[in-house]
Amino acid sequence: MAHTKAKSTSKLGRDSQSQRLGVKVFAGQTVRAGNIIVRQRGSKYHAGAGTVQTKDDSIVAKVDGKVSFATKKVLAFTGRLKKRLFVKVG
Repeated sequence: MAHTKAKSTSKLGRDSQSQRLGVKVFAGQTVRAGNIIVRQRGSKYHAGAGTVQTKDDSIVAKVDGKVSFATKKVLAFTGRLKKRLFVKVG
């Protein structure tokens, strides 16, 4: 017995659309207030001075200026120090 239907059935066409995540503006580049700097799911990058994190975890510039990335050790909720990546505009 055949395992597929007699008529032509396609197993293609079920790929989802890409979400186009990632860093949109890199360090040293200038941005205007309201520009998206990083699109992400979760918080790989954290909002620093001059930026804000939106509801969908994107990082957006609050002020005009140059973008910079920095790592800081931050006290985590477990009491340990963790390295975090911060994005700031200034």
